[in-house]
Amino acid sequence: MEGAWRGGGLDKEEVERYARQLVLPSFGVANQRKLKESSVLVVGAGGLGSPVCLYLAAAGVGRIGVVDHDHVEKSNLHRQVLHAEDQVGTHKAVSASISMHRLNSTTTVETHVDGFRPKAALKLVEGYDVVVDASDNPATRYCVNDACVIANRPLVSGAAIGTDGQLSVYNHGEGGPCYRCVWPDPPASGSCQRCSDHGVLGVLPGIIGTLQALETIKVITGIGECTSGKLLMFDGLCTGFRTLKLRGRQASCAACGPEATITRDTIAAYDYEAKCGGPMHDRGEGACLKVLGKDRRVSCSRLSERMEEAVGRGGDRDFVLMDVRPRPEFDFAHLPGSVSLPMEDLEEAASGGEGAGLGAYVDNGKDVLVVCRRGNDSQVAVRRLEEAGVANAFDVEGGLQSWSQTVDPTFPLY
Repeated sequence: MEGAWRGGGLDKEEVERYARQLVLPSFGVANQRKLKESSVLVVGAGGLGSPVCLYLAAAGVGRIGVVDHDHVEKSNLHRQVLHAEDQVGTHKAVSASISMHRLNSTTTVETHVDGFRPKAALKLVEGYDVVVDASDNPATRYCVNDACVIANRPLVSGAAIGTDGQLSVYNHGEGGPCYRCVWPDPPASGSCQRCSDHGVLGVLPGIIGTLQALETIKVITGIGECTSGKLLMFDGLCTGFRTLKLRGRQASCAACGPEATITRDTIAAYDYEAKCGGPMHDRGEGACLKVLGKDRRVSCSRLSERMEEAVGRGGDRDFVLMDVRPRPEFDFAHLPGSVSLPMEDLEEAASGGEGAGLGAYVDNGKDVLVVCRRGNDSQVAVRRLEEAGVANAFDVEGGLQSWSQTVDPTFPLY
């Protein structure tokens, strides 16, 4: 008789779509229904968030929230497979929603375009069953963790940089530690690497993000054994995994301990960016350092004028243009006539005091104009040159990103 069949709470479309999961003896219809009835918040729609969002939508998670603050840039595309060339300039959360709906129109996708902020963190987290941290900075990681602890939500956390990655599930299971139990103190300012500054092989966040999606499915359904209380580490160069046992919940933890200081009443006012020494996203107020006064900085337009003036003098420059980016960045794009002196080499050259070792780069009769990618390292470099006795060093404000935006649009942004 037509229509006389039962699907364990799934309709014909769902049975056909998820058949390859449903036939697994360890999975079955009951767990598929759990996915359908569940909700997941993904913090970050970048390299890690891309496979998380795609695989959770494909697996049949009923409702997925995507939190991000940034827009798609060309430099994202080698690793952030949620997005495509025609989505450059689109808000990442919106772009993610488009891609997820294209893959599975039955999944409800909610976009949160203001990023993850302390004032809204708890309300965001409480609206979902599981939270996935796919962010790339300590301030956001600590904020996400604290909100999860207060709201009693499991946290699936991943990280990828260079050719390495790691993964764990926090605040889940009996005695399962939270992120702060394992990492009670944020890293020193400037010591935590980000993909935008230090690079990442495109496939690496794909590997870790896919594992985050797997762990999320295991947390929701209860199948298998998730990585609560363990840290999974991946070395991409040798294709090797190793698992470390983590210590359990700590009574001294500021988030989950019996005398926690980060609570429902205090989280909104907690200054994560100050505590962690960096912004919660690239567009944050702390994204640009303010180490120097205006008298020690020159604009990109003024640098351009001085370069043109030198051409009028037959190429004789009255300044040295010092590029303090890492050598690989200098090699693929630099301004004409600039001298490469990466930060670590500058520090070594300046360590002798009074400019010792800097003679090959500094002419005392000329200004030293220091440039980097975004105008942060160059300020630190100017301060170090001053300490080494170079009195006429100046920062090029905004760095090469500003140069591309205000002087020469052919210079690549990355």
